[in-house]
Amino acid sequence: MEATMTTMFKRIPLALATAITLGALSVAPTATAQEIDVRGPLAGAPAVIGLRVYRETRFQIQLHSTMTLEDEFTRAVFGGGQLMFHPTDWLGIGAWGGFAFMHLDTQLTDEVVAKGQTNGVNVISLPDSERFPDQIGKIKWIAAPQLSFIPLRGKLGIFEKLFVDTDFYVFGGAAFIGLEERAEVTKNQASACKNMGELSTQIMCFSRDVGDREQRMAIAPTFGVGLSLYLADFLAMTLEWRGMPFAWNTSGTDESGHPDGDFPDEAIDSEDQLSHFNHMFTLGFAFYLPTDPGLSHMDEE
Repeated sequence: MEATMTTMFKRIPLALATAITLGALSVAPTATAQEIDVRGPLAGAPAVIGLRVYRETRFQIQLHSTMTLEDEFTRAVFGGGQLMFHPTDWLGIGAWGGFAFMHLDTQLTDEVVAKGQTNGVNVISLPDSERFPDQIGKIKWIAAPQLSFIPLRGKLGIFEKLFVDTDFYVFGGAAFIGLEERAEVTKNQASACKNMGELSTQIMCFSRDVGDREQRMAIAPTFGVGLSLYLADFLAMTLEWRGMPFAWNTSGTDESGHPDGDFPDEAIDSEDQLSHFNHMFTLGFAFYLPTDPGLSHMDEE
């Protein structure tokens, strides 16, 4: 009996605590969110007043230098420009373009010149290793109408001392690319050289025309991203990456054959144009007209 009474009295505090907790929960008021009522001069005020609007209703004239990246055989260096109008601060409409004033051969091209061997199998592709730079494909010019979208803007701090207004933008459009590639070698031409007997004679036959070039225009989508660093109200430095996927014969070699035929197909033609993801980096300086930017929410003052 004593043990039973002791156990009962030990359970009373626990039961009492449970009852008090449940009672408090049953009478507690329901929590509700309270709307903050802002009054006085800050009522209805925007987050920023007097923000510089660098793009809206302004023309952008950009001068730039561009270099292609990760090329197999030669890199193109462009000089060019961009003209764009921004109806709003987040949208631009315009055109980008450039002309290649320099081509820099890669180490792979130098190795082909130094170590390339011509034999009876690849004589059409490499008739003369020393003249290999004459047969590789090159980009000569680019023209691209495009749209630009500016979703982000802010400031960059350099060592917490110098702060620069910046914006991040993306762009897309259609690119018209001027290409220079090795001239076509038909199967009849190749057969005529192959039938000359000795390899040295075949090499001389193919080498005669290896430097012949053909011009054509490729059309491809173009897209990329960029960053503007505003150095003054009318001047910004721009950094851009641009991509352009299209097919071309970068090496001037017999790369492909007819689907139902043998490989190689003993011809240099459009079948040898392989798909490449071409991309480049641009450094530019953009000038804005009118020279004075607008200011946000100043019409209410």
